[in-house]
Amino acid sequence: MNSPHATGTLRTGLTPAQAVEKLEHHYGAAVATARRVLETGISNGDFSDYADVTYPKLTVRVNSWHPVDRTEPFGYVDDAGLYSAVISKPTLLSAYLIEQLSRLNKNYDCTIFVSDSGIRIPPEYIDGLATTATQLTGARRSPEIPRPSLDDVDDAIIDGDWDAFHQDEKPLFHFTPQRFDIACARIEHYTGIAVDTVQKFILFTNYDMHTREFLRFGLAELRNPHSRYRALVLADGTEITAETIDMVDVDQLVGAVKYQMPRFDLVAADNYGITMINIGVGPSNAKTITDCLAVLRPEAWVMIGHCAGLDGRMRMGDLILGNAYQRSDHLLDGHIPINLPIPAVPEVQRALEASVTEIYGSDLSLMRTGTVISTDDRNWEWHTPKALWEWLRGSTAVGCDMESATLAGNGYRYRIPYGTLLSVSDLPLHAVPKLPAAAQTFYSNSKEAHVMCAVRAVEHLAETPERLRTRKLRRTVAEVPFR
Repeated sequence: MNSPHATGTLRTGLTPAQAVEKLEHHYGAAVATARRVLETGISNGDFSDYADVTYPKLTVRVNSWHPVDRTEPFGYVDDAGLYSAVISKPTLLSAYLIEQLSRLNKNYDCTIFVSDSGIRIPPEYIDGLATTATQLTGARRSPEIPRPSLDDVDDAIIDGDWDAFHQDEKPLFHFTPQRFDIACARIEHYTGIAVDTVQKFILFTNYDMHTREFLRFGLAELRNPHSRYRALVLADGTEITAETIDMVDVDQLVGAVKYQMPRFDLVAADNYGITMINIGVGPSNAKTITDCLAVLRPEAWVMIGHCAGLDGRMRMGDLILGNAYQRSDHLLDGHIPINLPIPAVPEVQRALEASVTEIYGSDLSLMRTGTVISTDDRNWEWHTPKALWEWLRGSTAVGCDMESATLAGNGYRYRIPYGTLLSVSDLPLHAVPKLPAAAQTFYSNSKEAHVMCAVRAVEHLAETPERLRTRKLRRTVAEVPFR
């Protein structure tokens, strides 16, 4: 990692707000230069000024180290020295960056710098220039214009790679700029909407019926003059406000979605609203979307889905609040050793339990707290009784699905609080397999209450998000100062 003095003019003595302003100014100027250079260069062949299209670099010098308040959830370091990050799209993270820098600056004697990283921005990662960049094929692409390269995209910092943490400058943030950019591009690719309106609280589902219930809730909120929500962004990018709400047909909107993972953003101030994404079925989808969403540093994500009940005392429609995860999805084994526990996040657990009480009443006999096992085999129950016996022998799992352990595992990995509230849709080990007629009846009877439990839970968390600033997901080693 380069010295902060290696390129550009180093600015010293910045406040957190000034630093973020300079990050935004540098990035904005670089984007403007890129637009100008590409516009003129395609006709005259001169791309030399693209050398100025670079990411800004944020560096914090911790001048002296001392122990800090043991309750600090982030904003602490193990040693004095230089900590740095090359930042892309700083406007998306402005409030987050100010908060993180302020916390660090409060805990230590710090000096904050902003400089030129010298790393050029591929035009494919700049809003509005991807199409133009496709015209620069073959010999027409000047060597001054970098290509997006997966060589610059990895999770070495997140996964605690030794080399990432043993340079002259230690990492300040979790992601490289190219990793950030490709994640933003893929969020738009899979969901159909640019990342700007992704909210801080994210709900995942597998079902259109859940998104319909969420949309109905959102529209009702927009009709309420006292609601904290100000807009509803649909999966085709349409923004609905209180002024345009009467023109909306929920069923038509959901049915018209053409994207792989339809997303709906119920927008509140400072993006502290709720995003719902229909991620489809399977652990691969769950990992794909959370790998990308993690760069935006959401406050929490919660899975609301269906599962097979594994306890014969259960009934269709019972709820399972996951408090442990048995990983049979195999996707994260290379990132999180299988012997590492994925703990529940109590703050999310309490919010979900309170919301179930609010929606269903004080009788919680329909809710079971327990282990959820997630598999990558949708037809797991088709194995022989002996094979199932061997698979489940010794397990305390009360429910089986395909996504929850993946979402929890990636939340653990990316330090993002997570939770799971599942509804039992079948009891395959007890002669109640999932069949169309019974499933449709169950879906019809459970969907609204199930969605509203999750919605109410994240609304409670949004009232005081500080409750989620937990130390439980911080690492013993290989941890960055930022949340």
